[in-house]
Amino acid sequence: LAVALIAALLFCAAHPARIAALVAACIGLIAVYQESLSPPYSLRSFFGVHRVMESADGRFRILAHGTTIHGAQMLRGPDGTPVEGAPEPLTYYFTEGGIAQALLTKREARGGRLGEVAIVGVGTGSMACHYKQGEAWTFYDIDPDVVRIARDPKLFNFVTSCTPDAPIVLGDARLTLADSAAKRFDVIIIDAFSSDAIPVHLMTREAVALYMSKLAEGGILVMHISNRNMELASVVTSVAAAQGLVTAVNAPRKTPELAAELKVPPHVAVVARSSRDLEALTTKPGWRQATPDSSVKPWTDDYADIISAIWRQYRR
Repeated sequence: LAVALIAALLFCAAHPARIAALVAACIGLIAVYQESLSPPYSLRSFFGVHRVMESADGRFRILAHGTTIHGAQMLRGPDGTPVEGAPEPLTYYFTEGGIAQALLTKREARGGRLGEVAIVGVGTGSMACHYKQGEAWTFYDIDPDVVRIARDPKLFNFVTSCTPDAPIVLGDARLTLADSAAKRFDVIIIDAFSSDAIPVHLMTREAVALYMSKLAEGGILVMHISNRNMELASVVTSVAAAQGLVTAVNAPRKTPELAAELKVPPHVAVVARSSRDLEALTTKPGWRQATPDSSVKPWTDDYADIISAIWRQYRR
């Protein structure tokens, strides 16, 4: 957050009003974050500090990494009654959110059941509870401590309740997916953020080429691109277009009602081989097929323009 703030300030030097607004927003975010949560558990790994917290009202348990929430589970209803049964996916993963919409729409297009599904980035394991019996799901994550948290039912029980037998493959997803030679996925979801940073090597032209080589005919690549510091939709669209692929993006709308239930509409880009593979999604409210921006150069393993992505976000 601090690095992004400094970069934005450098860009906004001629706009004192923007500087004031940006600083106020960051201070407010930090204050709200610190006051509303109490940390009963924390774990430092090579990738940073993971904190498991409960909301001030005791209704939710939350996993945070840095300044970013990576999932939450409802413990009690509004009346204080304990929640029983399989947990409901919250935060970015709630049913009406863009990630779940993309998955569920492709399931409908496949006749009600998917085949192979890859989820890159485990978090609390929230996506597990979108699983449908008969499908073959595989999770991928680079951080064994995140996997330990997700598999511990004393902390979160999405995985243990909904996909207890689904394999979780440890390692860098570009390497582990490349090793899954026999797999042809109907859906690949890339949701591997570290705090609010992005693993650039998972968004490059070479990375997308790898994902597409692992997709079945008509399959889709779902990329979670929510980011408070960088505008990434045009990056994904440019990378996809450079390979003859098409991209659909959504326009997430946040409301106080959703926020009260810890449901956060995510920004999502969905890549496919043809417009036909996205048609069922782009006809839904809030979705559109994206047009490449000629001023945005595709990112590669040798080139990524982070500064321009920050600049585009802060000038919006």
